[in-house]
Amino acid sequence: MPHVPSAQPALQRTPLTTDERTRAEANFVPLVAEHLTTSGRFRVSADTPEMVELFQAVARKVGEMLQRPVVSYANGRYIVITFGQEAPGLAG
Repeated sequence: MPHVPSAQPALQRTPLTTDERTRAEANFVPLVAEHLTTSGRFRVSADTPEMVELFQAVARKVGEMLQRPVVSYANGRYIVITFGQEAPGLAG
C-alpha cells in the first residue's frame, strides 16, 4: 500500500482536566455575560461535545448571574448563547 506524504494523521484533542474546565467556566462567564448585555448574543466555535457541554454550563451560570433566562443553541460547529423569553408573570 503506497504511503501518501500529504496525508496528515487525524487531530486528536486532549480532554480538559477538571481544573482546566473549572477555570474555563470561571473565565468565560464574565465574558459571555458582557457580550449578552451589550449585543444580546455570544457565538463561539464548539465543534466537540466537550466544548458544547462547557459552554452550556457557562450559559446556565450566566443566566443565574444575570437573573434572566439564557438559552444556547449548538449545531456541531458553533454554539450561540442568547437571552431566552421570560415566562409571563415571572418578570419583576
